[in-house]
Amino acid sequence: MNHPVADSLLHAALPFADYRHHQQTRLDSAAEARAQQAGARVGISQAHESAALHVTGSAAYIDDLPELAGTLHCALGLSPVAAGRLLEMALDAVQAMPGVVRVLTAADIPGVNDCGSAVKDEPILCDGEIRFLGQPVFAVVAETREQARRAAALAGKVLRIDAAEPVLTPRQAHAQGRYVVPPMHLVRSASGLDEAGIQAAIGAAPHRLSGSLDVGGQEQFYLEGQISYAIPKEGHGMHLHCSTQHPSEMQHLVAHALGVHAHAVLVECRRMGGGFGGKESQSAQFACIAAVAARLLQRPVKLRLDRDDDFMVTGRRHGFWYEYDIGYDDEGRILGATLQMVSHAGHSADLSAPVMTRAICHFDNAYWLPEVAMHGYCGKTHTQSNTAFRGFGGPQGAIAVEYILDSIARRLGRDPLAVRRANFYGRGERNVTPYGQTVRDNIIHELVDQLEASSDYGGRRAAIAAFNADSPVLKRGIALTPLKFGISFNVKHFNQAGALVHIYTDGSILVNHGGTEMGQGLNTKVAQVVAHELGVGFARVRGTATDTSKVANTSATAASTGSDLNGKAAQDAARQIRERLAACAAAHHGGGAADVRFANDRVDVGGKTIDFDALIQQAYLDRVQLWSDGFYATPGLSWDREKMQGHPFYCFAYGAAVSEVLVDTLTGEWKLLRADVLHDAGQSLNPAVDIGQVEGAFIQGMGWLTMEELVWHPKTGQLMTHAPSTYKIPTANDCPPVFNVRLFEGRNAEDAIHRSKAVGEPPLLLPFSVFFAIRDAISAARGSRFDPPLSAPATSEAILRALHAD
Repeated sequence: MNHPVADSLLHAALPFADYRHHQQTRLDSAAEARAQQAGARVGISQAHESAALHVTGSAAYIDDLPELAGTLHCALGLSPVAAGRLLEMALDAVQAMPGVVRVLTAADIPGVNDCGSAVKDEPILCDGEIRFLGQPVFAVVAETREQARRAAALAGKVLRIDAAEPVLTPRQAHAQGRYVVPPMHLVRSASGLDEAGIQAAIGAAPHRLSGSLDVGGQEQFYLEGQISYAIPKEGHGMHLHCSTQHPSEMQHLVAHALGVHAHAVLVECRRMGGGFGGKESQSAQFACIAAVAARLLQRPVKLRLDRDDDFMVTGRRHGFWYEYDIGYDDEGRILGATLQMVSHAGHSADLSAPVMTRAICHFDNAYWLPEVAMHGYCGKTHTQSNTAFRGFGGPQGAIAVEYILDSIARRLGRDPLAVRRANFYGRGERNVTPYGQTVRDNIIHELVDQLEASSDYGGRRAAIAAFNADSPVLKRGIALTPLKFGISFNVKHFNQAGALVHIYTDGSILVNHGGTEMGQGLNTKVAQVVAHELGVGFARVRGTATDTSKVANTSATAASTGSDLNGKAAQDAARQIRERLAACAAAHHGGGAADVRFANDRVDVGGKTIDFDALIQQAYLDRVQLWSDGFYATPGLSWDREKMQGHPFYCFAYGAAVSEVLVDTLTGEWKLLRADVLHDAGQSLNPAVDIGQVEGAFIQGMGWLTMEELVWHPKTGQLMTHAPSTYKIPTANDCPPVFNVRLFEGRNAEDAIHRSKAVGEPPLLLPFSVFFAIRDAISAARGSRFDPPLSAPATSEAILRALHAD
């Protein structure tokens, strides 16, 4: 029954969500309730397992942990110049500061002075070469954090450096041939690996487009900054509480820095206050420094960066510079394409190589490219070493082809959606990616059709044209952009996971797995999977901290694989226990073990129904093993890194978004008026969590493309946008007043966990629609065939430059 007054009050209480979205959610909840009554624990909107802890302030993060007696605090002395050689450190003045216990340099590291992830080229503390302004040169350990910071702040006075001219942009690095890893090349042509066929296709095409594009980087801006708390243990052991997405890598790098085996280092992480890729590899430097200090002083040491230092020391999303040459026909179909991508890698390799690989593998996005050559260069600069960020190069690859198609449409005077459709991957033909993987699960056609209809794209485009005709200053724009995103690590052996499931004699269940919780709901989904497999209520299942002494050799929680890998591993462990319990129940109550059913905390066996708790007690008395490990490795993957060919992705996630903006052509200010999103999460494990991920990714991606601008001083190399005062991230005020987010109805064609699909990274491509809606509004101000040279982020200044470009 509808209650108009109550519904109107609820509408008023949801300022950033469209009312129709709430109504749809309410209807979905009724269906979920019926599924839950039938015993389902997946496919329902279960609240986040730490939701109550979050809102009451009782969720413990590393800085909330009680400090052990004798805990010391660490701060870093940072280089005041961007490039040069370290000549001298006059550290007596630092050592003499109040409360200082010890000052550490590279010479104090017992093991290897390196924390590089893929390439060993990143010193923990300066080895003599000054690489960027903000590089850690020494570490101060003091009785209090304030004392350590005050002493570390003397770095500018006690370091003598022979400064050199810094290289600060990817263009400069490319011009000088400075790269952190060798260039990458991928060529697909009917004529073979020779680019001559591609150039011929471009030259013979009815139309040709050449140009360039700049897309900036993005700070992760996790709420909890980088932090490690190292506690020395007996026998040269080390217990490290670390805010990290990759505990196993922290374990290995800390062990190398200490000169011990991995089994001497235990890394633990209950939860992070956000990560977004910034804590995949870059937590290592701080983990190593804290551990070395703790080892040398035999006292617990905590290292927590403040926001300024976090900005100045750590890297972020890679900015990219592109040059392209495209041949296309009268319908806008791409006939041939060459693309050069140069990323802003920073001073070391970090994860730049796999980021570039994924960028190259996502240039196609949802489109068939018959003749294409891509060349990727990771420019080495005297800046922070850039790293993983949600999407991991995929957004940087896909934005390029979307920009190209948008330009083609404007030059032809066609609706950009029509041009995009003309280039879509087909089914049965035109369906092989440039890297050789066949697209078998293509749903982009029907997904875009649904969104076009539900958003009234055609009607609104006509209304916008009428509005713009009568509005000389304020211009509206609209865009619909699709996405196709590959799910899996490009490195095959990373696609594995382990889990442990324990059932105690009171019927409660404990689960541990190798993934890390950073607010995205991974532990919630894994607990749902275990509860579903054992036929019990969600409240019975408790997740524990990720711990390298429980599940070993884990992969990073990254590449949108967290639920797929760890959910499958936990399901495997729970299944083994369920099968043992079924055999026990059948032995006592008759029937076959295969006929035993577990649902709603009860067990149907031999025509009887017994309580789950009773069966657990009986199994314990029968000495049935009530715990199990589980393991999962993603099948069917292959990748040849040299040829850049193979089957790197288990499946693809799809989605599309329509955005409508209003641009003030006098000031460059703009506002997002409405966003309609339809995203493919397969058969969602938890629709509420997934919708939250989609909404968050949309706003985060919108920030990257429109307002989050990184600026380095062109002479000194100092990052000028190193705090919230100078670096703008989206706020609640930037959310559109109408925000319709829905999940596409369907299931994964591949055997992912309960036929779901990943939602961590793919939705970050959805706000491409905001950027291209702004571009659409700029075109309206100058004429429909004007092709605006708009760079990203599309700040007000960038919009004005595009409006007044020749």
